[in-house]
This record gives sequence, structure tokens and C-alpha cells, in this order.
Amino acid sequence: MSEVLYEVGTELPPVTVRFTRADLVRYAGASGDLNLIHWHERTALAVGLPGVIAHGMLTMGHAIRVVTEWIGDPTKVVDYQVRFTRPVVVPDDDEGTEVTFTGKVASINDDDTLTVTLSATSAGVTVMAKASAVVRP
Repeated sequence: MSEVLYEVGTELPPVTVRFTRADLVRYAGASGDLNLIHWHERTALAVGLPGVIAHGMLTMGHAIRVVTEWIGDPTKVVDYQVRFTRPVVVPDDDEGTEVTFTGKVASINDDDTLTVTLSATSAGVTVMAKASAVVRP
């Protein structure tokens, strides 16, 4: 951890993940979230979505990797909150969609924890806002 910078404004290395429909089906089985909007196109469209969407928890799980890979220890995350602004639409093809997650140290708190703001973009649009993690270095 001695190599990690603790200055406000420090940008964390981004993490880019590709989601495919097969990933969504596997995650649905593992998580028990079998909602049709995560794998069935007609249902997703019928409820007003732009297509099949990735699970929020799957997206959140990958987003926090920005912090855990930077800090080196996932147990150092003491709080994590996310608000989604748009769904991550996953097309029915072999390519799927890429999501890029970024983070920046927003503050060094009185208790010596760090607050890191996070963001995510997919297909050129922000899909996550008001996302933050508190980390104990």
C-alpha cells in the first residue's frame, strides 16, 4: 500500500469490463435474480426498457474493482453506495457491451478514511452517478 497516493484529486486506474448476454444468464443463475429483463428481449422492451439490461448488482460489483484493485484489499472498503442514471443495455450478439469504470479520491476524511467517487460509462453515456466508496487505507 505504500505506493498508493492519498491526495485529493488522485485518479484511480480505470477498469473496463465487457458484458455479454451469456454473462447475464450466468449471473442470473448464480445470484437467483431471474428477472426476465436481464435475458429476454421482448419482456425488456414490453416494460419500456431499451433492451436487455445488466443486473445492477453485477454492475456495482465490477465498479468497486476500481477501488479494490487500487487499494489492494477489498476488506478496506467500509462503505459503498451507487445510484444508476441509465441501464447498461447488453445487445444480443457476440460482442456485448463495454462498461468503463473510473474513480477519483474526493476527500480525506477526519477519521483518515478516503472517499472515492466512482463513475461508469457504457456506449458513450454515463450509467452510474452519485457513486462513492469510503476506504480505510
